[in-house]
Amino acid sequence: MTYEPVSTRTPRNAFVPSPVFVGIVAVFAVSGWMTWTGFGNVRVDVFLFIVSGWLVSLCLHEYAHALVGFFSGDRSVAERGYLRLNPLKYTSPLLSIVLPVVVVILGGIGLPGGAVWVDHRYINSRLKDSLISAAGPLTNVILALVAAFPFLIGVGPTLELVGGQFVAGGSGDHLEFWAALAAVAFLQVTATILNLLPIPGLDGGSILAPWMSPAYQRAWNLFAPYGFILLFLLLWQTRVGDYFFDVVFWITDKLGLSEVLIQVGLQLMRFWSGS
Repeated sequence: MTYEPVSTRTPRNAFVPSPVFVGIVAVFAVSGWMTWTGFGNVRVDVFLFIVSGWLVSLCLHEYAHALVGFFSGDRSVAERGYLRLNPLKYTSPLLSIVLPVVVVILGGIGLPGGAVWVDHRYINSRLKDSLISAAGPLTNVILALVAAFPFLIGVGPTLELVGGQFVAGGSGDHLEFWAALAAVAFLQVTATILNLLPIPGLDGGSILAPWMSPAYQRAWNLFAPYGFILLFLLLWQTRVGDYFFDVVFWITDKLGLSEVLIQVGLQLMRFWSGS
């Protein structure tokens, strides 16, 4: 069966960041400065910093999928606006943006969202197919390392709970900022692990799918719409959730992030709780 390409034209501004993304980055930068200086209500500052940082990472995650898809043969991602880092262009902004942000605010984990749509008819290699799916989680790995870098080199403080009192290791200055940055890094670690789980509909499942037989791929794709439901059940209704957080905090500890500092950052983010 043959088909004609949808289009081979790449818009002139295909790689120009959208005003929406620039605005999100501006909020992230300004709220970071506000958190550092303690401007206004620092808990609101932390909320804006963590949520906008998470939105930036969502945009970069999906951009990575689209960019690898573009160079793997699907030029249509450029026409759909996926290369402009505009979250409003995603196939389902509700799943891609709203749901992950709500889960971050309420649950404190980096839930993977819906995705950009890559036309796999133009991808002529199973390896390229897998790389397109792997590009997003690899982006989260890079972002986790960037956010954790100050802690890795000993610039960022640690925080421990000793005898009911918080004890800071290193400088205790700008503690709210460091707690917020630790939470940002934590979210990237959770997003990386969740995205790499071999579950239909998630990136981990999509990495494996090209290597399956056509019959297994059809069965796998039938379950893909229910991947999120399976993920929720595994995390909150089974012991898998306990193992998940054990792995996450083991990794963050290796990155120099103390669990207490992360928890403080997430608590500060929930400014409405008053605790």
